[in-house]
Amino acid sequence: MPNTLGNLSPREFVRLPAEAVIGAAVLLTLPRRPRRALAAFSGAALGALTALNILDIGYNEYLGRHFNVILDWELLDDAQAYLEDSLGATTTTLLTIGVILLAALLIALVALATVHIADLLARHRPAASQGALIAGTVWITCTALGLQVAGVPIAADHTAGVIKVHARRAMDTLRDESAFARDAKSDTFGNTPPDQLVPDLRGKDVIFTFIESYGRSALEDPEIAPGVTSTLDTSTKALANAGFHARSGWLTSATFGGSSWLGHSTTLSGLWIDNQQRYRTVMASDHLSLTEAFRKTGDWDTVGVMPGVQKGWPEQKYYGLDKVYNAFRLGYRGPKFSWSTMPDQYALEAFQRQVHGKKRDRPLMAEIILTSSHQPWAPIPKMVDWDDLGDGSVFRAIQKAGTKPSDIISDSTRSKREYGKSIAYSVTSLTQWLQRYGTDDTVLVFLGDHQPISRVSGAKASRDVPVSIVAKDPEVLDKIADWHWTDGLQPAPKAPVWKMSSFRDRFLTAYGSTPHAKKD
Repeated sequence: MPNTLGNLSPREFVRLPAEAVIGAAVLLTLPRRPRRALAAFSGAALGALTALNILDIGYNEYLGRHFNVILDWELLDDAQAYLEDSLGATTTTLLTIGVILLAALLIALVALATVHIADLLARHRPAASQGALIAGTVWITCTALGLQVAGVPIAADHTAGVIKVHARRAMDTLRDESAFARDAKSDTFGNTPPDQLVPDLRGKDVIFTFIESYGRSALEDPEIAPGVTSTLDTSTKALANAGFHARSGWLTSATFGGSSWLGHSTTLSGLWIDNQQRYRTVMASDHLSLTEAFRKTGDWDTVGVMPGVQKGWPEQKYYGLDKVYNAFRLGYRGPKFSWSTMPDQYALEAFQRQVHGKKRDRPLMAEIILTSSHQPWAPIPKMVDWDDLGDGSVFRAIQKAGTKPSDIISDSTRSKREYGKSIAYSVTSLTQWLQRYGTDDTVLVFLGDHQPISRVSGAKASRDVPVSIVAKDPEVLDKIADWHWTDGLQPAPKAPVWKMSSFRDRFLTAYGSTPHAKKD
């Protein structure tokens, strides 16, 4: 069975597998008990490998990568939580039970079928032996001559190849753990004294904001881009009228389609964090995060606004956040919008009311994770008058009248359309907040965490996301003049593209930080 959706076609199933020929030859040489035991084991393994191929297809479609047998099992919990928010708890429970039963049946039935075939071979040993010899000869001939059907080689060794790839990936993962742990101990700014960190931003309120799934496809895909680029143009002009100016570029994300926390941590740590093991390693380390750098100076209050966090969040310590406002601390009493616990407009107003708008002795550094553009992009909130937000109850009618996730979750065209609307909503919420509440000392850095799933962004989409820095003070943008970013909120197609992991060091350097390396 292929492990990518694009190869899932009838022609793949008319190939002659070498493993079947070898397996038949081996089974014919064994007495009854060992033969049946080996057949049962081989069948169960083939069933399990088929289930693994299905996981590969799912991960390729949603995350743009193959399933990792070492690291990715725990992500299935996140998938289940996502389905609960999108389809409801009852439907998700039934689906989960169904998937488990199907996997068990697949393994059991393939094992029974293989035992049955082994018994048939044994009952017709002379003919079976001749058949295996002929099949082996055909396989070798097809390999030697490169014979194909509809562009697909007749001779196949796909099963052995898949096992080899997964084994190599597992070994690479285990080796990567120790190598990355050493890398995380080295840090260009690890020993920088507090008074030499971001001195050129002293007195500024610096706000780092991640927009969920805000990827390059939102600006360049012809089915998505018109609404998003129009919103960016309108927002750029509105900000300019309010005295704000922006510059924008591209970052290549460490993740694709999901696992947003990998994008967040890569941006803020300056390390390439593309899997869960690397994430755990960094969160347990003292490697300097960009947000921790502000706390370390002692000159900023540091807060996190995390409407998507609904349980304990030990990462708060690594990011150096004095206080975190999760889904339950923002005062929201309105409805959820699928996975998103609250509309971005409300989260930003709550941030203003509870944090940014209050008098403080020191400037503020905030990390904000917006969630309204999280898949499945249904229902999507709509902008309301900022003075009418209240406790969020105003969104009940909007949520009730919105599109149901089940109506678009498997429809690529509608998903693209709704995805574009969600990005436009998130950008509008953020830029209107800045127009309304920003001051001469506000510096806003906002970016996407990753591209949307491949069903929306496309099978060959890049991993690039837009990033913008917005400020009233012209000196803030003058500091990054040598970055050659595009003026405004929309980066030009040929604007610089950097790895997301390079952003921390570039930002710290641009705003006057002095490197003092800490070595392994």
